[in-house]
Formats: sequence, structure tokens, C-alpha cells
Amino acid sequence: MTDSILHPDLVALAQRVVDENRRMGRTFALAESCTGGLVAAAITEIPGSSDVFEAGFVTYSNEIKQELLKVSQDVLETFGSVSIACAWAMAQGALIKSHAHVAVAITGIAGPGGGSEQKPVGTVVFARAERGANPDKVVADMKLFDNNGRSGVRLQAALCALELLLPEA
Repeated sequence: MTDSILHPDLVALAQRVVDENRRMGRTFALAESCTGGLVAAAITEIPGSSDVFEAGFVTYSNEIKQELLKVSQDVLETFGSVSIACAWAMAQGALIKSHAHVAVAITGIAGPGGGSEQKPVGTVVFARAERGANPDKVVADMKLFDNNGRSGVRLQAALCALELLLPEA
């Protein structure tokens, strides 16, 4: 796709995600925080993405994470919004609020501020929840991306989130 305003790697991976999920008959939802809808934007760059993309939730504030995706206040107070517990709750909430087969959540610190010694700028957490999957099987990961600016962190996070939407992930 040559007319996209998005990074070519992002659009190429989104095309693969749409194609492979369509082939499987699988739908997905997204719950994004630090990426602010960038993953959904990449998916919707692909013609026919409505065959597989059901819903996108941009839940930037903790209050909206609680209200919309039902992330508990206990999770936010105990672990913080940039934690595997929060990302897992966001993914579960997106799955519950949609009819999708799978949901991926992203939360993190894109910078330039907001980092700490424990969670520096570039810390991003991902989780994937699947309908009917064993609830004890948590698919989640925390990554520390090179702090090459806010846009760089967000791009790296969006690419990782898209990879979690591939069937073999």
C-alpha cells in the first residue's frame, strides 16, 4: 500500500494479520493504551479488514480502563497500569466487550516522561486473551524498547501487538 501515512512495516504486518485471520475465520479486538489506536489504524489501512477486526478500545486513562474494560482498581493500585496484570485484564475486558475470538492489549510508557527506575520509558506490556482458552494460560510479555523517541517506542509496540494477532503467535 503506497498511499498510507503509516510506517510501511506496520502496514505490511497488518496485511499479514488480516490475511491470516481471514483464512482462519478468526476475529479479533484490540485494547490499546500507549499506542493510542496505532494498531487499529494499521489494521484499518487494509481493505476488507472488517472481515476480521471487530473492535478497538483506546483506554488511555486508568478511569476508562476501569469503566470500559473492567480493569479492577486493585490491579491498578497493586501493579500499576503498566503491568502484566493490567494488560491481561485489558485483553480480557476487550474479549468480554466484543464477540471476537481473540483480543490483544497494549499498555506502556512511550515517553519522553513518565518512566521510573522500575519501569523506564520504553517499557511496554502486551497480553492476548482467547475465547474459550484456559483462563490460567496467560499469554503476556513485558518488553523494554530502545528509547528512540515516543514515535519509535509506539511503532515497536504496535509491531509486537500485531505479531500477537498472528495465528502462530
